[in-house]
Amino acid sequence: MPYNIALVSDFFYPQPGGVELHIYHLAQELIKRKHSVVIITHGYGDRRGVRILTNGLKVYYIPYGVFHRQSTHPTVFSAFPILRNIFIREQIEIVHGHGSCSSMCHEGLIHGNTMGLKTIFTDHSLFGFADVASIIHNKLLKFTLKDIGHVICVSHTCKENTVIRASIKPENVSVIPNAVIHENFQPLKNKLSLKEITIVVISRLFPNKGCDLLIAIIPRICQNYNNVKFLIAGDGPKFIDLEQMIEMYQLQERVKLIGSIRHEQVRDVMVKGQIYLHPSLTEAFGTVLVEAASCGLLVVTTNVGGIPEVLPNKMTVFAKPEEDSLVEAVNEAIKKLQNKEVDTSTFHNEIIGMYGWGDVALRTEIVYDKVMNQRKGTIGDRLIKYYNVGSWAGILYVLCIVVDYLILGVLEIYYPRGDIDLARKWPVTKRKN
Repeated sequence: MPYNIALVSDFFYPQPGGVELHIYHLAQELIKRKHSVVIITHGYGDRRGVRILTNGLKVYYIPYGVFHRQSTHPTVFSAFPILRNIFIREQIEIVHGHGSCSSMCHEGLIHGNTMGLKTIFTDHSLFGFADVASIIHNKLLKFTLKDIGHVICVSHTCKENTVIRASIKPENVSVIPNAVIHENFQPLKNKLSLKEITIVVISRLFPNKGCDLLIAIIPRICQNYNNVKFLIAGDGPKFIDLEQMIEMYQLQERVKLIGSIRHEQVRDVMVKGQIYLHPSLTEAFGTVLVEAASCGLLVVTTNVGGIPEVLPNKMTVFAKPEEDSLVEAVNEAIKKLQNKEVDTSTFHNEIIGMYGWGDVALRTEIVYDKVMNQRKGTIGDRLIKYYNVGSWAGILYVLCIVVDYLILGVLEIYYPRGDIDLARKWPVTKRKN
C-alpha cells in the first residue's frame, strides 16, 4: 500500500554527507515503489522555498537560521506552524526523521505525534555518555523517542548505542544499513601500477573524523616510503592544520589537498589511488568505505563503532584509533598490494551482492507497514509515557507536550485545515516487486 511520507532533517543537498546521501536515495527508491515522498529541510543560502528534484521528489527548503554545523537553532515549537502546513498540504501519513543532531528532525517527530501521524526515526550517529554535548543529545533523544513508532539504525553497534541513550526497547529498533549506487562506483578497467602508491582520503576535516591522527601519520609514512603519495578531499576546520603540516615537512609534491568535492566526483577521486584511508574516531556505519571498496581500493580504517560490520576482512586492514597502529596498518596494506596477497578487482562485484538501495527501501517499507498497523494511543497515554521518564524531567516533558497541543488548537482555529490547499501528486514510476 502506498503511503504519503515526509523525510525530515536539517541535513540534505546541496551539503554533501552520508545522511544527505541516504535521504536522497531512500526517497528515490520509495518513489519507485509508488510512495509519495517529500523532504523537509532548512534553506541553504539562496536555495529556499520548494524545489523539484529527480522523479518529482519535492523538497521544502524552510528559511531557518543555522545554529551549528548546518543544524537549525534548537527550539521546541517554532517550526510547528510551517510543519503543520506542509503535513496537511502533502496529506502526510508518516513522518520519518533522520539524524539525532538535527533540530528540525526532532521537531518534526514531536509535532507529527501531536497531529496523530505515524513517526519513525533513523539514527546515523554514535554518541558517548560522559561529555556535556553527548549528555544534552541523549536527553533530547530520550524526549523525542519516548513516543516514537519505530527506530531504524544503520548498524548493530548504532542500535546498541541508541537503545541505551534513549532508553527504548530493543524490539522497537531495526537495523537497516546504508548502500551505494553500484554503477556510480566502478573501478578502473586497467589497474594502476604499484610503482607509485596513492592513498586516498575523502572526509570532512573535523576532529571526530580522525584528522589529528591523519596529520600525525602522513609525515611518518612519507618518510618510510619514497613512492607513496596522499590525495585528500574534503574541507573543515582541520584544513589549515593539514596545510601547515605540508609546509613544515615540505611535502608539497607528495600530499595534495583538493578541498570539498561533490558526491558525483567521489569515484573519480577514489580511482586515482590503490588504498583508501579512514582514520575516524567514531562512526556508526561509514558509507564511504563501501564506495571505496566498490571502486577497487583496499581500505585501511579504524575499528571503531559500526565500521567492523561494514566490509569483509579481506577488503580491510583494521587499526586502533592510535598513531602507531594506523602507521602499521598502512604498512600492512602496502605490503599486501605489493605481494599480491589481495585481489581488489573482485571487490566491486562482491559489493553489488552486499549493498543496494532497493533492498534498503524494501526493508524500510516493511517498517512503515508495521508502524501503520500500530494502535493509535490517546493523549492521556502519551502524557503518561512522558511523565514516567523521571521525577523532574517527566514534568518538564509533559508541560512541553501540553503546550504543543495548545499550539495545535490555536493553529486549528486561526489556520483551519480546510483553508490549506492540497498539493498535486506527481506521477510516479511503476512499482518494482
